[in-house]
Amino acid sequence: MHLIGIEIGGTKLQIVAGNERGEILERTRFVVDRAAGGAAIRAQIAGALPALIGKWKPVAIGAGYGGPVDWKTGRIKCSHHVAGWEDFPLADWLSERSGLPAFVENDANTAAFGEAHHGAGRGASTVFWINAGTGIGGGFVIDGNLYHGMPPGEMEVGHLRTDRERGSDVPAEARILEDECSGRAVDAITRELAKSFPEYPLGRIVPHGSSGGEAKHLAAALGEGCEKADWILNDAAKWIARALGHVVHLLNPEVIVFGGGLSLIGEPLRSRIETKLRGEIMEAMRPGPRVLLAALGEDAVPVGALALAAQRLGGRAH
Repeated sequence: MHLIGIEIGGTKLQIVAGNERGEILERTRFVVDRAAGGAAIRAQIAGALPALIGKWKPVAIGAGYGGPVDWKTGRIKCSHHVAGWEDFPLADWLSERSGLPAFVENDANTAAFGEAHHGAGRGASTVFWINAGTGIGGGFVIDGNLYHGMPPGEMEVGHLRTDRERGSDVPAEARILEDECSGRAVDAITRELAKSFPEYPLGRIVPHGSSGGEAKHLAAALGEGCEKADWILNDAAKWIARALGHVVHLLNPEVIVFGGGLSLIGEPLRSRIETKLRGEIMEAMRPGPRVLLAALGEDAVPVGALALAAQRLGGRAH
């Protein structure tokens, strides 16, 4: 059975053909032009679908969207990153252009579903997903099914309030987790410290004048014993672990899967999160869940979209 999976993010758009086993057979990828808005992204999707549908003859479409979604109707609430998505009926729009049933979820939910079925959470009864990239999102899978609250969202761990102000014009009482440890936030503090301390390995490794993606250099700087890189990773891990402490006290999942661009730093960040998490939870619940790196990497959302389409299509058949 062939399916179409779509990832609509704040920086990238992926459209894949695959199957119910989560195998990607063909991929089309675009860079998102935020300034061009949602209409430009929809034009990219509309342009790519006919060839994939003609070649693979899919039976359904699954999509993971980077923002609040009413999963029952597939209608977008809004986007926090790209204009032009407010109250947009994405599932209906996809069906009209493809002639196929279409199912839409928030992208973090979709990634959680992919990792639970085909990735690091496979075999666990309860899987919590947290991603740190353009933003921070969460998803929770119980016995193979997504947990849903009231539309248009749930598990928005990135919007937990924090009580810290780091040289920002955002009042401390208005700051959220994304302001402290999203990929964008870690890029910003890495850029700032690299510029301020050029004598440290971080200052030498991070390209001068860069304006994004600086966090990817942290592992290399840490490998050279850089104290500044160590501080940045400890700080990010502290905030992520603090948020996950709330998750554990409320849900106590068997496995936590950490994904998104920041997770590509790998073991140096994962191990810090797991260690700090123990100090954030009550003694009776220690050592707490296993914290695992996403096994699907950047394919978590498209693979999840394929799995989502397969499950929802099967449910409709019954």
